[in-house]
Amino acid sequence: MSRGPELPSVAQLLDIAEDFGIGMTAERAGEYRDAMSGGIRALRRIDDMVEERPEVKYPRTPGRRPVPEENPYNAWYWLTDIKGAESGPLAGMRVGIKDTISVAGVPMMNGSRVMEGFVPQTDATVVTRLLDAGAVIAGKTASSDFSFSSGGHTSAYGPVRNPHRPSHSPAGSSKGSAAALAAGDIELALGGDQGGSIRFPAAWCGTVGLKQTRGLVPYTGCMGLEMSHDIVGPMANNVENTARLLSVLAGPDPYDPRQRGVIPENYVRDYMPAIGRGCKGLKIGVVTEGFGHKPDTWPDLKLLPSDRRVDAKVRSALRGLKKQGAKVQNISVPMHYDGLRIWFALVAEGAVDLMFHTSGLGSQWQGYYDTPMLDHMARSLRARANDIPPTVINVLLMGEYLKRHYHGRYYAKAQNQRGALKRAYDAALAEHDVLVMPTIPQMPGPIPPPDAPFAEYMFRSLNMLNNGPQFSTTGHPAISVPCAMVDGLPVGMQIIGRHFDDLTVLAAADAVEKLGPWRDK
Repeated sequence: MSRGPELPSVAQLLDIAEDFGIGMTAERAGEYRDAMSGGIRALRRIDDMVEERPEVKYPRTPGRRPVPEENPYNAWYWLTDIKGAESGPLAGMRVGIKDTISVAGVPMMNGSRVMEGFVPQTDATVVTRLLDAGAVIAGKTASSDFSFSSGGHTSAYGPVRNPHRPSHSPAGSSKGSAAALAAGDIELALGGDQGGSIRFPAAWCGTVGLKQTRGLVPYTGCMGLEMSHDIVGPMANNVENTARLLSVLAGPDPYDPRQRGVIPENYVRDYMPAIGRGCKGLKIGVVTEGFGHKPDTWPDLKLLPSDRRVDAKVRSALRGLKKQGAKVQNISVPMHYDGLRIWFALVAEGAVDLMFHTSGLGSQWQGYYDTPMLDHMARSLRARANDIPPTVINVLLMGEYLKRHYHGRYYAKAQNQRGALKRAYDAALAEHDVLVMPTIPQMPGPIPPPDAPFAEYMFRSLNMLNNGPQFSTTGHPAISVPCAMVDGLPVGMQIIGRHFDDLTVLAAADAVEKLGPWRDK
């Protein structure tokens, strides 16, 4: 039986008061200490009570680390063989789980040595749904360190490599899932997407990745990054399997507050009718701001300019859709540029609150709190602070500076501007069924060497964010589907739809896939 929290010392209370700018004597601090003694005793009872936790329904062994021979692209962090129900829509299909998603009894690192040694006690809701549908959990796929990079080089066990060209990046942060799919290890995978981290690696690895409408799939049991952006979603080797996977994952979960008041009662439960629907009559808005980026388009954020070959391949695929009966029209959404800045303001400060001030779980929401994860994160962030990667330190320093010196003003203003960004895309979607642009307007870049200068390390982590974060902020469904190859490397087309019209987004992606063997284009 746990004793629970101890009464604070007078010195501890004086330190806290000083941090809050409250003048206090030792005598008064002692009086406050006496006043809180009853509350502290009550918390000891809370510590003794048994927590309610989601049921772990399927037996398993812990699995093992892969040996190099079976992991040539470093896509896998951990291998398992967890079998679910004997029948179901995913019966026998092998799934890779991004290592930000809890699988009970299986080690979890979130790509970072800070989390080393943590073993979840529960399955994430999405993992339970996969197993209920008959899937086999093949293992945990490698993640960027704390999911804070779109490059291939930031991960605890070394860089993840692009199967199409192992010297080049697969993008991130769900890079292990995309690389394992591209290598043919699995048919299905789960990824996380707070700013493009499902869609980006899908684009550079030539797989399919869907950031579904925010709220459609529960996040319970996954490590958070920023509460208002957290998404876990489907990745697959083709659009049909993506639709099949979303049909299993979608639906409300009483443990997840992100869904309350968001998911409609009449939400679509079966996404397989999207397959083979074609694109005749489909109205496509081609967002001009998604193409032709120049070095001075985002001078503040130092992003790479567009590669003209990528723009040309996406437009070529659009011509193919037009021949199939789609109505294709160039449109303008000027706020697309500032959408990236709004996202940055939210994630920079919001991630520091979630990850560092509330140990990865956030606070003041009603749902399931994974307290073992919270305890491990809180201890490790302090004990292993020097293992925090530069990408995360950069956000930590900036976000904490903004919080301390500007009292959350920029986070608040960005949240207030979020609605205008959503309405800008909604206005375009009122006239068109879907919007289209390149997922990443550049080709995959080389993985920097281990001794790369700090500036190159950072640049290769975050230089391709041009077209992804906006839709993590607005919550619109957005999918990356391969549409071409350039010099042996894939090009992804991003298709964006109306909220909870993921079916149309999948149908459009299926039409792109059916244009022909994109690998030969």
